[in-house]
Amino acid sequence: MNQRDESFKEFVVDQLRDLELVEARRMFGGHGLYRDETFFGILHKGKLYFKIDESTVEEYRKRKMKPFRPNPKQTLKSYYQVPPDIIEDADRLREWAERAVRCQGKKAERLSEI
Repeated sequence: MNQRDESFKEFVVDQLRDLELVEARRMFGGHGLYRDETFFGILHKGKLYFKIDESTVEEYRKRKMKPFRPNPKQTLKSYYQVPPDIIEDADRLREWAERAVRCQGKKAERLSEI
Protein backbone atom coordinates (compact mmCIF):
# COMPACT_ATOMS: atom_id res chain seq x y z
CA MET A 1 0.00 0.00 0.00
CA ASN A 2 1.43 3.38 -0.92
CA GLN A 3 1.66 6.41 1.36
CA ARG A 4 -1.22 8.19 -0.37
CA ASP A 5 -3.58 5.25 0.24
CA GLU A 6 -2.37 5.00 3.85
CA SER A 7 -3.04 8.72 4.38
CA PHE A 8 -6.52 8.36 2.87
CA LYS A 9 -7.27 5.42 5.19
CA GLU A 10 -6.17 7.45 8.21
CA PHE A 11 -8.30 10.41 7.07
CA VAL A 12 -11.43 8.27 6.64
CA VAL A 13 -10.97 6.53 10.01
CA ASP A 14 -10.48 9.94 11.63
CA GLN A 15 -13.63 11.27 9.94
CA LEU A 16 -15.52 8.30 11.45
CA ARG A 17 -14.06 8.75 14.96
CA ASP A 18 -17.51 9.56 16.43
CA LEU A 19 -18.81 6.19 15.22
CA GLU A 20 -17.75 3.84 18.00
CA LEU A 21 -15.68 0.70 17.41
CA VAL A 22 -14.66 1.51 13.80
CA GLU A 23 -11.41 0.10 12.52
CA ALA A 24 -9.73 -0.56 9.19
CA ARG A 25 -8.34 -4.07 8.61
CA ARG A 26 -6.06 -5.06 5.74
CA MET A 27 -7.74 -7.09 3.01
CA PHE A 28 -7.62 -7.59 -0.78
CA GLY A 29 -4.85 -5.07 -1.33
CA GLY A 30 -6.80 -2.42 0.58
CA HIS A 31 -8.69 -2.22 3.85
CA GLY A 32 -12.07 -3.35 5.09
CA LEU A 33 -13.99 -1.04 7.42
CA TYR A 34 -15.59 -2.70 10.42
CA ARG A 35 -17.79 -1.47 13.22
CA ASP A 36 -17.20 -4.00 15.95
CA GLU A 37 -17.40 -7.18 13.79
CA THR A 38 -19.73 -5.79 11.10
CA PHE A 39 -17.98 -5.32 7.73
CA PHE A 40 -19.53 -2.25 6.07
CA GLY A 41 -16.93 -0.53 3.90
CA ILE A 42 -13.94 -0.93 1.61
CA LEU A 43 -10.96 1.37 1.14
CA HIS A 44 -9.26 0.56 -2.16
CA LYS A 45 -6.86 2.61 -4.29
CA GLY A 46 -7.78 5.91 -2.67
CA LYS A 47 -11.54 5.40 -2.85
CA LEU A 48 -14.16 4.57 -0.22
CA TYR A 49 -17.06 2.18 -0.82
CA PHE A 50 -19.98 1.47 1.50
CA LYS A 51 -22.38 -1.46 1.70
CA ILE A 52 -25.71 -0.67 0.03
CA ASP A 53 -29.12 -2.27 -0.28
CA GLU A 54 -32.36 -1.44 -2.07
CA SER A 55 -33.11 1.32 0.44
CA THR A 56 -29.80 3.19 -0.11
CA VAL A 57 -28.55 2.44 -3.63
CA GLU A 58 -30.56 5.21 -5.33
CA GLU A 59 -28.73 7.93 -3.38
CA TYR A 60 -25.43 6.63 -4.80
CA ARG A 61 -26.78 6.25 -8.34
CA LYS A 62 -28.35 9.71 -8.23
CA ARG A 63 -24.85 11.06 -7.55
CA LYS A 64 -23.47 8.92 -10.41
CA MET A 65 -21.38 6.75 -8.08
CA LYS A 66 -20.33 3.30 -9.28
CA PRO A 67 -20.06 -0.14 -7.66
CA PHE A 68 -16.74 -1.48 -6.41
CA ARG A 69 -14.57 -3.01 -9.16
CA PRO A 70 -11.41 -4.49 -7.65
CA ASN A 71 -10.33 -5.55 -11.15
CA PRO A 72 -11.72 -5.39 -14.72
CA LYS A 73 -13.30 -8.86 -14.44
CA GLN A 74 -15.04 -8.41 -11.07
CA THR A 75 -17.72 -6.02 -9.82
CA LEU A 76 -19.24 -6.12 -6.33
CA LYS A 77 -22.63 -4.48 -6.79
CA SER A 78 -23.37 -4.47 -3.06
CA TYR A 79 -20.67 -1.82 -2.39
CA TYR A 80 -20.78 1.64 -4.00
CA GLN A 81 -18.27 4.47 -4.04
CA VAL A 82 -18.95 7.20 -1.49
CA PRO A 83 -19.09 10.72 -3.04
CA PRO A 84 -16.10 12.96 -2.21
CA ASP A 85 -18.29 15.69 -0.69
CA ILE A 86 -19.68 13.15 1.78
CA ILE A 87 -16.18 11.97 2.75
CA GLU A 88 -15.16 15.57 3.47
CA ASP A 89 -18.09 16.15 5.85
CA ALA A 90 -17.57 14.06 9.01
CA ASP A 91 -21.21 14.29 10.16
CA ARG A 92 -22.62 13.22 6.80
CA LEU A 93 -20.00 10.51 6.40
CA ARG A 94 -20.97 9.11 9.80
CA GLU A 95 -24.66 9.07 8.72
CA TRP A 96 -23.81 7.23 5.50
CA ALA A 97 -21.60 4.79 7.43
CA GLU A 98 -24.42 4.09 9.91
CA ARG A 99 -26.73 3.29 6.98
CA ALA A 100 -24.07 0.96 5.53
CA VAL A 101 -23.78 -0.84 8.89
CA ARG A 102 -27.59 -1.23 8.98
CA CYS A 103 -27.56 -2.64 5.41
CA GLN A 104 -25.07 -5.28 6.48
CA GLY A 105 -27.16 -5.95 9.61
CA LYS A 106 -30.27 -6.57 7.49
CA LYS A 107 -28.33 -9.08 5.42
CA ALA A 108 -27.23 -10.92 8.58
CA GLU A 109 -30.84 -11.00 9.82
CA ARG A 110 -32.06 -12.51 6.52
CA LEU A 111 -29.34 -15.18 6.65
CA SER A 112 -30.21 -16.13 10.22
CA GLU A 113 -33.84 -16.73 9.17
CA ILE A 114 -32.80 -19.41 6.66
